[in-house]
Amino acid sequence: MDTFYLILVIVLFGLAASDLIVGVSNDAVNFLNSAIGSKAASFRVIMIIAALGVLVGATFSSGLMEVARKGIFHPDQFTFAEIMIIFLAVMITDVILLDTFNTFGLPTSTTVSIVFELLGAAVAVATLKIFNTQGPEQMVAYINSGKALAIISGILLSIVIAFSIGAIVQYFARMAFTFNFKSKLKYFGAVWGGLSVTAITYFILIKGAKGSSFIEGENLAWIMNNTGIIILYSLIGWTLIFQLLTWFTRINPLKIIVLIGTFALAMAFAGNDLVNFIGVPLAGYESFKAFINQPGAIPDTYMMTALTKSIKTPTLFLLGAGLIMVVTLWTSRKAKSVIATELNLSRQDEGMERFESTLISRTLVRSTRKVNDAFKYIIPRQVMRQIDKRFQLPEEISSQKPIAKDKATFDLIRASVNLVVASILIAFGTSLKLPLSTTYVTFMVAMGTSLSDRAWGRESAVYRITGVLSVIGGWFLTALSAFTVAFLVAIAIYYGNMIAIVLLIIVAVLLIIRTHYMHRKREKEKIRKETYGTSEGSINGENVISRSADTVIDILQEIPVILEDVFHGLREEDMKTLKKALKQGTEIRKKTKYLKNNIHKTIEKMEEGSIDTGHFYVQVVDYLKEISNCIYHITVSSYQHIDNNHKGFLKIQLDETLELTSKVKALFSLVNQHIQNKVFDDIEFASNLQSNILDNIESVRKKQIKRIKAHEAGTKNSLLFLNLIGEMKNMNLYLMQLLKSMKDFVKEHPQNDDTVS
Repeated sequence: MDTFYLILVIVLFGLAASDLIVGVSNDAVNFLNSAIGSKAASFRVIMIIAALGVLVGATFSSGLMEVARKGIFHPDQFTFAEIMIIFLAVMITDVILLDTFNTFGLPTSTTVSIVFELLGAAVAVATLKIFNTQGPEQMVAYINSGKALAIISGILLSIVIAFSIGAIVQYFARMAFTFNFKSKLKYFGAVWGGLSVTAITYFILIKGAKGSSFIEGENLAWIMNNTGIIILYSLIGWTLIFQLLTWFTRINPLKIIVLIGTFALAMAFAGNDLVNFIGVPLAGYESFKAFINQPGAIPDTYMMTALTKSIKTPTLFLLGAGLIMVVTLWTSRKAKSVIATELNLSRQDEGMERFESTLISRTLVRSTRKVNDAFKYIIPRQVMRQIDKRFQLPEEISSQKPIAKDKATFDLIRASVNLVVASILIAFGTSLKLPLSTTYVTFMVAMGTSLSDRAWGRESAVYRITGVLSVIGGWFLTALSAFTVAFLVAIAIYYGNMIAIVLLIIVAVLLIIRTHYMHRKREKEKIRKETYGTSEGSINGENVISRSADTVIDILQEIPVILEDVFHGLREEDMKTLKKALKQGTEIRKKTKYLKNNIHKTIEKMEEGSIDTGHFYVQVVDYLKEISNCIYHITVSSYQHIDNNHKGFLKIQLDETLELTSKVKALFSLVNQHIQNKVFDDIEFASNLQSNILDNIESVRKKQIKRIKAHEAGTKNSLLFLNLIGEMKNMNLYLMQLLKSMKDFVKEHPQNDDTVS
């Protein structure tokens, strides 16, 4: 029996290692975004500093391990066997959930997941215990409802507090420094640096020392008794250091603050979130030690009173976990890419937005504008003008030119506020032994600072607010999913014992392997989409014609193939072929939408001499997008018709569509030849073929109307047939317009190399 539970403990630690890798991959952006977004240092330097912070912070999380042991439930009310069921259910659920959320890019929080998994598993086991012998009111004897509510309330409250404090601090910081902060650093930089680093020192060193695994006894007492002196010396010392740097060197003090803040936030992350990954396995390990130290103890009757005592986590375990986190930080693709939602929602410049607007976001923006207008009547105009001056954007941002990839997403002032405020809040929560969500705090601080910094202008506010609400909604989904899945897994283990454990672990491993390949596929697809239309090098004034022609040809070659699949699927009533056509049609539509949304980037790269031809390129993309919409609607309506089990086409209809399809394919092929060869003088044949197709469509439409009057075709049949030939007509009209626009674009462009005829 001891061997069986020893295996379970080993399994718990194996799951913990996997959880650490998945968790760090998910949370790394929380402490990397500000430094990377502001370009405070090279990526390598930022990663080294963050890794050191994680390693040091891991040793400060000893006190928080009690949350996993007795923070959510009363361990003395459960037997050793029941405790192991709870811990196994939590770890299996956590690995599966975090990996799944990461793979699909859904926002999540490791803190929320672990808290609600512990709650769900404990409630499941407690429910099974009291089902036959006690009433539901006895649940309070098993669940530490007071502590659980305090933790949940702390997490939810942190959303409001982090957003509010981030917004307030950023407002006053921007008022003091403005966006042209370099000239102000000589006056306020040293004081700001001294206050920032002192605050970090206080909350992480002094408050965090209570949870450290190696600071104890006289050393801890000395720190607690000399708090005031440490703060005073720190403030004076750091202020002097920053002032000397300002006077005698060219080192930007804000960069030092951001790097120290990165270290602090990484340290706070490890100190606060390490419990999410190894707290449960360590609790299982302590439970196993207590069990084997009682000779003759029976797993089903031995009560886990030992977990109610305060237990100091060995520093070796914490350092080992810290090392795994550091290795993951360096090797994880997600940690290296750092393409995070937070940067998109908090960037200072305008541009393409990831989220769409919603009724809620529009209502909030409209209401906020009304409140803002009311304040303008209260605050004197002179005061408002002075405030607006402090928030005047630099020329490179106010000109609405897109910021280049190698430029900062936001400046060092905002980055320093993000890091200082977030690290203080997280470290303070750690000192109170409240597992605040690092994701919640860092994200909401960043959103608060971006709001105060007027990054959410009228052009972007509705989209940014939608993004924030989507992320918060994802957090609630995390809580619900974690509780539900852990509840079900615990019940499965309770009844299935070893068989259920083995099956669940196999399922977890298979899911991780599957999601790993899915993630790789999604990343490749993402890279392919981002580089779509700019293959073989980036677009510039010299190659814009060839790149544009390649893009158009690529899309126009796919459409006849899709069209042929559609009519094959309709003829054979083949759902598989129609589904394939629908997928291809959707992909074509996405491609052209991407080209349309990024059209300004191509135009910006055109040379001054070719700028007059830019509107021809716009027309080409517009017509290409309309063609893609036509083929998309054809695939959707055809798939839905067969999917709903409606009657297929009549033989005469199939013959008519086959003839039309053949002619359309010939026209597409002819247009492609003109574009590929850059020969446009002789497009009369293509125009005649288009006229023939249009005449054919009109003839087919009249025949269908006669069939309707003669009751030879049903309603659904007629609707689909008329819709298809209507879309084919539109597609042919847009195709010839595209050819003419491409002709004008190529001929009028100065870089045509005299090859156009």
